[in-house]
Amino acid sequence: MSTIEYRLPQKRVLVTPLPGPKSAELTARRRAAVAAGVGSSVPVYAADADGGVIVDVDGNSLIDMGSGIAVTNVGASDPKVAAAVAEQAGRFTHTCFMVTPYESYIQVAEELAALTPGDHEKRTVLFNSGAEAVENAIKVARLATGRDAVVAFDHAYHGRTNLTMALTAKSMPYKTNFGPFAPEIYRMPMSYPFRDQPGLTGEQAARRAITQIEKQIGAESLAAIIIEPIQGEGGFIVPAEGFLPTLVEWARENDVVFIADEVQSGFARTGDWFASDAEGIVPDIVTMAKGIAGGMPLSAITGRADLLDKVHPGGLGGTYGGNPVACAAALAAIDTMRENDLPARARHIGEVATTRLRALADEVPAIGEVRGRGAMLAVEFVKPGTDEPDAAVTKDIAARALEQGVILLTCGTYGNVIRLLPPLVIGDELLDDALTVIEGAIRAAV
Repeated sequence: MSTIEYRLPQKRVLVTPLPGPKSAELTARRRAAVAAGVGSSVPVYAADADGGVIVDVDGNSLIDMGSGIAVTNVGASDPKVAAAVAEQAGRFTHTCFMVTPYESYIQVAEELAALTPGDHEKRTVLFNSGAEAVENAIKVARLATGRDAVVAFDHAYHGRTNLTMALTAKSMPYKTNFGPFAPEIYRMPMSYPFRDQPGLTGEQAARRAITQIEKQIGAESLAAIIIEPIQGEGGFIVPAEGFLPTLVEWARENDVVFIADEVQSGFARTGDWFASDAEGIVPDIVTMAKGIAGGMPLSAITGRADLLDKVHPGGLGGTYGGNPVACAAALAAIDTMRENDLPARARHIGEVATTRLRALADEVPAIGEVRGRGAMLAVEFVKPGTDEPDAAVTKDIAARALEQGVILLTCGTYGNVIRLLPPLVIGDELLDDALTVIEGAIRAAV
């Protein structure tokens, strides 16, 4: 990695208890203005951010181990991204690509064709959010195949719109009382090595799902299989080796569109440009968002040209899809990822963190598993001596870490997983400090 210059000191500094008085004041204002249904993981309010730190309105400098949910892979104020945004905004902020197109949309599509798995001919469409990308990938698959059914998996998360809620597995808080949901969605068992029957291989887990697909749906009715190569909100579940390739092979044999949802796992996060790369699979369509544009709202689907080109003109798009400012940010973010070899940086972060956390797991019975790939890591907590999820201790650990100035996110179907998603530009010294705080929080909580 080339030398990264930081605008803010890369240190954890607490000048007030958390939340500080200014954050507390903003919380009171928020209650009177913002809908209660919008939650926040931590009760502090950001004023500045750079590299691996977020400075709150009270002047506390916190270590960011969440990256805005895997968005700020290049940091929250990457100089190239900031300059590209300012330059583009100074020329024009919007024309709508469907009205008066512009080159940067095409440039982003060309980059995604080069970066996504496979050397086949590809096409891309740009949108605003991960949920939009997923919705449109399903639209393409249904039109291209003339079929309706879609398979998703246990523990999946694909978004909060009506169709993506149907695809998402976890009810609370994502689905409860928001139905009815889009039809023709079927859920199949996931490969979850920590909780699967001992000895179940990836191929066997895939055959289990395939058998259910063939019995309950029939291949001739199935438009698409959609899966996160590493599941995100469900608990950073890494399927057993062989699971994904077996599913892809079956999908190819049956003309079923295989969609890899790389919204959270994409753009160097897992140590490759995409998590699919490590699995050796080539999806028919890849959905992307989060890390694509350094924090600007942008998402994409990139897939086989013969699939995407089947859609009639006007069938795909949206007023803000591929906004020129977001496209400029994406091109700059991708440049920063290449220049600093952030896939390699993610692998280094993973090696450092995994070594320390697995050593801790040997001492702490409440740690059921440390897993993940690259800088997409998780610690699953259980009640000692069992595999029973312990959501209470997980919440306590996150709270204790925040008290010491480290922002941690939780996840998992059972709410018992802490996830580590630091910006890929975080320095080793700051990473070491964060891990020390996390280790201390775990020891204190269990």
